[in-house]
Amino acid sequence: MEQFTQGIKDGGAIGIGYFSVSFTFGLTAVSSGLSWWEALLVSMMNMTSAGQFAGITVMAAMGSYIEMAVSQFVINLRYALMSISLSQKVDRRFGTGRKLILGFANTDEIFAVAMSREGEVSSRYFAGLAVLPYLGWTFGTLAGAVCGNILPESVSAALGLAIYGMFIAIVIPAVKKDGRIMKITALAVALSFCLRYIPLFHKISEGFAIIICAVLASAAGAVFFPIEETEQEEME
Repeated sequence: MEQFTQGIKDGGAIGIGYFSVSFTFGLTAVSSGLSWWEALLVSMMNMTSAGQFAGITVMAAMGSYIEMAVSQFVINLRYALMSISLSQKVDRRFGTGRKLILGFANTDEIFAVAMSREGEVSSRYFAGLAVLPYLGWTFGTLAGAVCGNILPESVSAALGLAIYGMFIAIVIPAVKKDGRIMKITALAVALSFCLRYIPLFHKISEGFAIIICAVLASAAGAVFFPIEETEQEEME
């Protein structure tokens, strides 16, 4: 229970950030033609902001199932890389069944917090870490779908920026602790900037851009800033 409780504490900030972002999703979903319960159901079965926003765009445009499948595959492919990375950090009691269930909650922010935790990640800690983010994502969607039209448009748009500030707050402590992480982060930011603003790369989708930045920055970190075995033992 101690690990589960610690996971809940660590996931509190993520839950607050997710509430604000999913509020915007609920508002957007209803304005796109979904009913409030349909928007809620989408968030109960998914925890992927970019994927869900892309999904309701396809729905609103009366897109095909193939278009939906391809867009979701491209946008969410990064979670496969994140899951592979996280699987190297979990403890031995984190069995396949638990991985299949808890893998549902392996979002960008939850992954960042789990990977920054010292030592191994237990299934109880990860379950606790996912509780408040899931509740925040679900109830934020419900709130946005039901009463989103009450708020001014400027306020609703501002809520969507909260997740970026939250993610920066997760990364900063690790950057301060290890200069190598700062260099890798800076490289990832530079790559993302290039893919975003250089015309040659404009056809690369957001999902693939994230994957490219993550893979190249991680590979550079492994080559130029490898973790020695003694350091790895100390971290564990």
